Order: sequence, then structure tokens, then C-alpha cells
Amino acid sequence: MKTKIIILIGLFFISVSSYSQTACKAYYPFEEGVTFEITNYNKKGKKEGVVNYEVTNIIGNTATIKTIIYDAKGKEVTTTSYDIMCDGNTVSIDFKSMINPDMLKQYKDMEMEVTGTNIELPNDLQVGQSLKDANMNMAINMGGINMNIGVNIVNRKVGQKESITTPAGTFNCFALSYDNEIKMAMKMTFKIKEWIAEGVGVVKSESYNKNGKLMGYSELTSFKK
Repeated sequence: MKTKIIILIGLFFISVSSYSQTACKAYYPFEEGVTFEITNYNKKGKKEGVVNYEVTNIIGNTATIKTIIYDAKGKEVTTTSYDIMCDGNTVSIDFKSMINPDMLKQYKDMEMEVTGTNIELPNDLQVGQSLKDANMNMAINMGGINMNIGVNIVNRKVGQKESITTPAGTFNCFALSYDNEIKMAMKMTFKIKEWIAEGVGVVKSESYNKNGKLMGYSELTSFKK
């Protein structure tokens, strides 16, 4: 496999000097050894999988994050790592994070080439703010048959502040929303709402279909420094 990819629900920031620590430490914990867990559920609340994250290395303005995906029965699906970068007051999240873990499991033994535009998130979030779009394209070699999968994250908006409680605790969050467009044989669009807390990252995320019906959600179930 050329590239291993994973959904990214927990987000991080990078810093190496006192200035960069101030600029990049608004919403995401960034120190080696920090671990947390995101649990994914279907619309009825049945567990579908777990993703564990750990900050394993910080060099310059780049952090290396180790991730392990487990299925609903606790069986490991895959392990990978990726880098998160900080530039001034903005965190840049690897575009490979747009891949759904079910897709990762399905194509994990095939050759892939992934290109795209990173997800950018400023640390000075404001209610009503519009954020930049992001995209990802994945070319998969299926034994001589090539398949392309595209993901676009568009219409990103910052909503109101809300208090969110999960098994990991209660957090004061900004509510973010965006459209998630997936292009395979046909185009599908989903509405995403997620809550992000200062010093923690993404606390909860919900996915809705085009008719506004809940399809599934994810919650922060553990967070340790």
C-alpha cells in the first residue's frame, strides 16, 4: 500500500517556541504522550468502532499522531500515523483525514494515491465565521482496475457556543457545520455538525442525510494527558 489513511475526528496543533505555543494552543492539546479515544455509533446508538489517538512526536512545527482503528468487536483494523502542521494562527489537518474508516478497512490492502487540500482551522474562531473548503481525491488500483473517490468539505461555518457532555466529561464548545460531498459512481452529500472544545479538540460529531435525518455520530470517550 502506498499510503495508509484514516478518519481524523480528534484534531491537534503544533508549537515549539513561546510565540507558536500561544498562537497554536487555542483549541487542541499538543504535547507528547497525550492520548484520547473517539467511539463511533450508528443512528440508534449502537457502537460501530473505536479510534485511539496518541501524540508520539513533535519536531519543529509538525506533530506526528499515531492512530489505531478498532471495529465494534474490538478487533484492530489498522494502525497508521500522520502529521499535523501549524502556521501562525492556523492548524493544517492532513486531507487524508477525510477518509471514512469503513472505506479504509475495505481498501486497506490495495495500492492508493491520495491528493488534496488540507483542512485549515484558525485558533481565533468567531460565531458566524466562514472557513476554507478542503478536498481529497483517492485513486485506488484494484488489480488493474482503477477507481477514483473524491471528498469535498464545503460550506464550513462556525456556529454558537454550546455545552456538550460525553463519557469523557462536559466541555464548552464551538458548534461547527459543513457539507461532506462524496463522489464515487454517484455524488452523495451529507450534513455534518461537530463540536470542538478549547484544549481538547473534537468532542462530538453528527452526520445527517440530505433529508436531515441522523445517520450516525461520534463521541470523545476518553482523554488523558
